[in-house]
This record gives sequence, structure tokens and C-alpha cells, in this order.
Amino acid sequence: MDKTSSGLSASAPAPSAKVKTVYVWDMDETLILLKSLLVGTFANSFHGGKDLKKSVEIGKQWENLIRKICESLFFYKEIENFNEPYLDALSMYDDGKDLLNYDFESDFLSSPNDIVNKRKLAYRHRSIADKYKKGLQNLLDDQLLNAWNDLYNLTDSFTDGWLSSAHEVVQQASGVMSIGEDNACNSNSVSLIVTSASLIPSLAKCLLYKLDDVISYDNTRPHTSFCCIGDGMEECCAAQALNWPFIQVDFRPGNPNRFPGLNKGTIRSYISVMYGTSESDDQEKKDG
Repeated sequence: MDKTSSGLSASAPAPSAKVKTVYVWDMDETLILLKSLLVGTFANSFHGGKDLKKSVEIGKQWENLIRKICESLFFYKEIENFNEPYLDALSMYDDGKDLLNYDFESDFLSSPNDIVNKRKLAYRHRSIADKYKKGLQNLLDDQLLNAWNDLYNLTDSFTDGWLSSAHEVVQQASGVMSIGEDNACNSNSVSLIVTSASLIPSLAKCLLYKLDDVISYDNTRPHTSFCCIGDGMEECCAAQALNWPFIQVDFRPGNPNRFPGLNKGTIRSYISVMYGTSESDDQEKKDG
């Protein structure tokens, strides 16, 4: 499987809870749309029903915003060549130093081939994790915050609610509930994002596409069943090799596995074919 986990998972149940289902989500062109907007394949699939020029412009705005967040908040120019699969990968080298007044610009990070530089990289990862948990709404100035929200709403409208619908399905699948400003998980399920992109841009995308309230940077817990949701043969072949159910997302009009359209009930039906119907499924049917 060429795609690797970027260490992003939905708010996980307590360690003592038995996780029954792991939903493995492809990010690009499944939960979010970017490349298909940039190159025009999304607009072209509507055979004149979508403005191609507008699609490309929206994609370019996202590309610029992702780059801005990576570089201004996530040390991307410094660490883009030191990619790790998840933010806690070097936590063993982090001595817990208070980073409030730490001068990242003058610590002279170089290739992390020794303990000193691994610790410096671990500091940056911890700083990124802290920023991720705070959310962009607490990190951006008003001008950039408004530009980001406007772009999100424009994209969601242009794609007929793809972004908000995808968010809702992940939220439902993971059983994440909003309680005030915090999120809680009332489900024995967890969602994991996999992507062939490097970690830092993936984290930036999660924040910018407003998935951070349902997808955290943490790893998943032990599990018993899986379901893979993606848009291409790469994910399909990997799911088949692992004997996981696979749902292929397709943005073309009329396809049932697109957003809006795909829902938790459809996903559970794929899982039940592979693993059988669980007690939680039966209870959901009674409750629904």
C-alpha cells in the first residue's frame, strides 16, 4: 500500500473501550476536493453545468492557503525534508521543555540524524500538535480568518455541499458529538485518514477543510473491523489485499457514493457484508 497514514484519527474512545470498527478514509478527492478543482475534472464531469474557470480559481486559492498555513504555522520550510508518519513519532526525544518562549528561529535545526536534532524536530512537532488542538480560529488574524471561511463556503456551495456532507458522515461514523467547545466520542468506532502526501500539508488540509473537530493527530487504538473509503484503484487494491470492505467515491453526478449522498447506513451495509451484523448495528436500527 503506497499510501501511508499521516497519523490522523478521529477523537478516539478511552483506551479501555473496545474499538469495534475503524473507518479508513482517503483524504484527497474523497473527504476533500482539490486536484479535481485545479485541473477541472470536477467541473467537466457536469458537462457544462459547472464553471470551469471558477473551479480552477477555487483550486488555486486553496493551494495558496495550504502553503501559507504550512509555512507560517507549521515550520514547513524547515522540516519538509524530514517527514515523519505522525507527530508523536519522535516523542521519545522530547524532554518536555516549555516552548512558550522557545526561539525556533535560532536553534539551527539540521538533519535529524542525532539526538540533539531529533529533539529539536520533536519540539516542532509538539508545537504543531498544540496549534492543531487550538484550531485555526484561534491562530489566524481576522482578515485571513474571513478569507478562509469565505473560501470554504464558496467551495462547499460550488461542490453542492461536498465538504460539509463529508464532515457530517465522518462525524456520524465516529460518533463524535459537540459539547460546548469540546468534542466527545460516544461510539466504539474511530476514523483514520490515510494519504500519500506528507504529514504537514495533510494536517494543514484537515484544519482548513474543517475536519479537525472529527479528526485528531493521534493514532488509533486496537480494533476489530475495518472499512476503507477512497477514490482510486490504489485504495481498492490495498483494501482487497487486506480483506477490507471498500467504498469507491466518485464525484461524477448520479453516483451514489459521493457527497452529499454517501451516509453511515451505506457504509455499515458494506461492513456487514464482510463482517456480519453487529449488536451495535441492530441497536442502531432499533433506535433509528
